[in-house]
Amino acid sequence: MATAAAIDALAGVLSAVIAPAASEVDRSGTFPRSGLDALGEAGLMGLTSSMDVGGQGKGLREAAAVVEKLAAVDASTAMVVMMHYAATAVVEAHGPREVRQAIAAGRHLTTLAFSEAGSRAHFWAPQGTAAPVGREVRLDAEKSWITSAGEADSYVWSSKPLAAEGPMTLWLVPANAAGLSQPGAFDGLGLRGNGSRPVTAQGVLVPVAAMLGADGAGLDIALGSVLPTFLVLSASVSLGLMEAVTAEAAQHLTSTRLLHLDRALSEQTVTRLDYARMRLETDRTRAFIEDTLAALESGRSDAMLRVLEVKAAAAESAIMVTDLGMKVGGGSAFRKDLGLERRFRDARAARVMAPTTDALLDFVGRATLGLPLLDGAVA
Repeated sequence: MATAAAIDALAGVLSAVIAPAASEVDRSGTFPRSGLDALGEAGLMGLTSSMDVGGQGKGLREAAAVVEKLAAVDASTAMVVMMHYAATAVVEAHGPREVRQAIAAGRHLTTLAFSEAGSRAHFWAPQGTAAPVGREVRLDAEKSWITSAGEADSYVWSSKPLAAEGPMTLWLVPANAAGLSQPGAFDGLGLRGNGSRPVTAQGVLVPVAAMLGADGAGLDIALGSVLPTFLVLSASVSLGLMEAVTAEAAQHLTSTRLLHLDRALSEQTVTRLDYARMRLETDRTRAFIEDTLAALESGRSDAMLRVLEVKAAAAESAIMVTDLGMKVGGGSAFRKDLGLERRFRDARAARVMAPTTDALLDFVGRATLGLPLLDGAVA
């Protein structure tokens, strides 16, 4: 669990800033800047930054608790924070101290820039290039989706290696670098406020020192640092959505009465069974996430298998639970002011967010059948 101080700080930001803005963030697709600023001031954007640069020094378990609580109120904000924590894991290990200090102080928002138009969900096979230009490096790419695009201060950017062998190299790219461009605001089904949109790099110049880790070592860094953080926190977003919808369903069932029968909806057997399925699936997902965290913390032999499974399992469970929530809520669930249909839409994003559910299922099948995790790459 996150520390009591962190939870208290988060509760204050949720109630005072994020919750009041959640409906408008969804309706207009507005990036939740005020909520992120408040989280930064509360020290939560630097939650996983090292204490030696001014951060909280907390780990994945604490990050998961924060992201879950955020998602229960506003999944768009939770997604931005999730991607920030995933990118911070790389910056903490390989980035410059001044950027690490800015992240720790809540003054620098970072995010991942992995997905590309040419490789789609195969984040490990970037098509974007890196080429030497004097003492600098030129980056060219068509990134298909970047969370917080145009809003973040930096991108943890993937490309083909500069010169070494290997599938990819990582870079820390300032979001205001000349040559970066993105289209207008995202207008889609769910997670409407997380700022996800394509970004194109045309002749973006960065110093060689912007390389994160060794040339060609990007896949190892992604698998060792980014993937566990991203997959566990994505599952935590799904769990937060499930908890919110299940709580809303319970409130609806116990407070709504069938006047002609003089009984609450909770006394209807079929409706009660649907709610029980929601509660069971939510509790099962929490247990799965807890087991994954325990496996990582203890170095269990099945830790990576759990990491590969957890996002796929939680994503499908969230779709099931939010679907049942709409059914249990009846006509009331379709009203936007209750937040049920917003969470119904938000829950569907995890299925297609790279690595997608299908890609993860393929990984799980490969891992449990003794096959290489990636074709043409050692992982």
